Amino acid sequence: MRLRHIALFKWAEGVTPDQVAEVERVLAPLPAAIPQLRAYAFGPDARISEGAYDFAVVADVDDEDGFAAYRDHPEHQAALAVIRPLLADRAAVQIRVDAGA
Repeated sequence: MRLRHIALFKWAEGVTPDQVAEVERVLAPLPAAIPQLRAYAFGPDARISEGAYDFAVVADVDDEDGFAAYRDHPEHQAALAVIRPLLADRAAVQIRVDAGA
């Protein structure tokens, strides 16, 4: 079974579309830079339902070691340095999923 990491971000008041675009820019290269990533998706909320977070990142890895490699990778840490100052709230969870899911 794979491990799926889901991170949800709620932006602080005043975060601009340009700042969100910068978040997307720093996240985009991570799949090529981190070989442990098996699947990777991110983007803003579709605004279909009230009360949702503003942005999500979903990362699939093979196991706990793969997650640690992703979490601690210098390029991921550099992306977090861009993201953290923009956050009002963050939630994260890691769940086990079938490899085909």
